[in-house]
Amino acid sequence: MHSKETLLKQIKELGIKPEDTLLVHSSMKAIGEVEGGADTVLDLLSEYLKEGLLVLPTHTWKQMNDEYPIFNPKTESSCVGILGEIFRQRDGVYRSLHPTHSLAAKGKDAKSFTEGEEKFDTPCNRQGCYGKLYDRKAKILLLGCGFNRNTFLHGVEEWLDVPKRLEDTYKQLSVVMPDGSILKRPVYPHHKPNGINVAERFHKMEGVLSEKGIMRRGKFGDADCMLCDAADMADLVTVYLKKDPDLFGHDEP
Repeated sequence: MHSKETLLKQIKELGIKPEDTLLVHSSMKAIGEVEGGADTVLDLLSEYLKEGLLVLPTHTWKQMNDEYPIFNPKTESSCVGILGEIFRQRDGVYRSLHPTHSLAAKGKDAKSFTEGEEKFDTPCNRQGCYGKLYDRKAKILLLGCGFNRNTFLHGVEEWLDVPKRLEDTYKQLSVVMPDGSILKRPVYPHHKPNGINVAERFHKMEGVLSEKGIMRRGKFGDADCMLCDAADMADLVTVYLKKDPDLFGHDEP
């Protein structure tokens, strides 16, 4: 059984600082048993990053489609993990208005960080939250999950306009705005070239990111973790994608 104190020690050992902007992709199951459960994990992260910004994905790409097109950020459940689902409902948490790739944030600049996502028709626009992670030199924590959960790399491909990463036609979606009005927001979803989910090949970058000191490994509870410097990771991946834009579209090393 893990306590708040032992988990705090591990967070510090990973190299996370209280003033960091930290995006956490997570598997609560991988963490193991924690005194107080998921709420203890979220309390710890929120309190430790009180001088920084804690961000969790609250994506809804799995359920949003032409038949179920209206995204209500106040009520729509996340499809990417229990921690994000609980976090988005907490006091002081702001959720962005992207109909398929929303993020929830608490801490320094949380409101401004999440603003404006309803403007964009792609999942990870450079001017949106994922681009702001780059600008803030954020850290990305893969907590008990693999590199295939690293949505930020979808963003890097999008910013470089890698071919066949977005569908040619958009989903006719809408967003319930804070004043109750409905904003139409068509979104081009991620494309699977030849039925391939390119995220399953993001792991190709693990070795070189580790060698360069851009990615570090550690533990949180029972979970194996990878902590990445977002901007340095994007810059290095950009070098590789400029050499081979389809790097994640094939099985070659």
